[in-house]
Amino acid sequence: MNIKDRIKPVIIAGGGLAGSEAAWQLAECGVAVTLYEMRPSIPTPAHKTDRLAELVCSNSLKSNNPGAASWLLKEELRRAGSLLMRMARECSVPGGSALAVDRERFAESVTAAISGHPFINLRREELREIPEASLTLISTGPLTSDALAARLQALTGADNLAFYDSISPVVDAETLNMERIFSASRYGKGGDDYLNCPFTEEEYRIFHEALMSAETVQAHEFENVNFFEACLPIEELGRRGYDTLRFGPMKPVGLIDPRTGRQPFAVVQLRAENLRFSSYNLVGFQNHLKFPEQKRIMQLIPGLENAEFLRLGQIHRNTYINAPRLLNPDLSFRSAPQIFVAGQLSGVEGYVECISTGMLAGLALASRAHAAEDLGGSSADPWPNGRRGDPYVPPPRTTALGSLVHYITHASSTNYQPANISFDLLAPIQGLPKALARDKRARREKQCERALADFAGWMESMAVTFSAVSCPSSIASERTGTEQQQRATDN
Repeated sequence: MNIKDRIKPVIIAGGGLAGSEAAWQLAECGVAVTLYEMRPSIPTPAHKTDRLAELVCSNSLKSNNPGAASWLLKEELRRAGSLLMRMARECSVPGGSALAVDRERFAESVTAAISGHPFINLRREELREIPEASLTLISTGPLTSDALAARLQALTGADNLAFYDSISPVVDAETLNMERIFSASRYGKGGDDYLNCPFTEEEYRIFHEALMSAETVQAHEFENVNFFEACLPIEELGRRGYDTLRFGPMKPVGLIDPRTGRQPFAVVQLRAENLRFSSYNLVGFQNHLKFPEQKRIMQLIPGLENAEFLRLGQIHRNTYINAPRLLNPDLSFRSAPQIFVAGQLSGVEGYVECISTGMLAGLALASRAHAAEDLGGSSADPWPNGRRGDPYVPPPRTTALGSLVHYITHASSTNYQPANISFDLLAPIQGLPKALARDKRARREKQCERALADFAGWMESMAVTFSAVSCPSSIASERTGTEQQQRATDN
């Protein structure tokens, strides 16, 4: 009997970023996976295709600048052998200092990898019940079906929290007025990868007034709206003050209009959606205006006077659990340790953050599955917790991955809100000289150095763990080799 037949398959609900990464990690560790994805038989308001890991909002995975918190998180994922990070690199498009991807190629690549893996059984149907006799990962994301959300609520005994998130418009490149638009990245970093629509003070005044008078989607359709602060709709930002947009998605800082030689009063940036440069998304312009109003308002942007929109912004439900109250550090439920949660449902916000929790949940599940095999796969005790053969521990809090998990499992459960990765989540460095402690850039460089060093140590411990359980893909040699290769590149 081979290893695939000895270990009971792990059930994963949701083929988004977290579910796809988790399925890959489990399969690469020799654990069979049954991955449920309800699309296309049951569509969602936000998704357009039936592909796995479809990006429904921006096509940017944020900064790729060494030293940034989002770079550090991606770097740890890359060093740990993340499938989705590899696909993102292969499907990247120019995005200045950001890692932007061709969303169609990215989703196609992930779908091909997952569906072609011999240890993964992809089932195109909704998982409506949470299995009681299997290790299970729920990674159904912000659009968790009503049936599964009800099962989660019954399981946890706590109400799911809901807020509403928005997606940005996408414009046809051929309809842009390039006489009004210039190419540049802020401060010249990353080349001229963004298109910039510059506003004069008068043009901004007209735009702001029109935005404030625009009709939004009727409130009764979206009760108890509770937007994530880092992803506010532009009309909500506009209501917070005349200049709020100019200090947010329309900030002109670091950009010089070559026609005037001056910094614009405000600017809207456009980022390529694909390598053909046939379409662009309006960076940070998520909104929930009515569609006719969106066209009217967006065409007040200089250079978009005759723009045709391939997709307009819309609002969609986002559901997540109160993770600090419910989850163990390995992302399993305290009340039901055979059930794990990852992705936005676990209380993180952002593409890379979802991938991160998917990877960690996948590794934790792999460890638990092999532990059950070592104990004979007893149905009476298939999920040994803290016993021999279950050595998984999350990465240290000094790392980006570890700090993210630490936040969602240790933050205050009162008014809990999802988090993106940031240096504030990482444990501070104690005992720094005063001059260094006052230098934010230098301090963060030290945090990155410490994080990658500690992450290397965690990787080595994980390699020992998985070599001990004889994974067919030999995570020990693969990941230790990846680390050594990365160190050689760095040097």
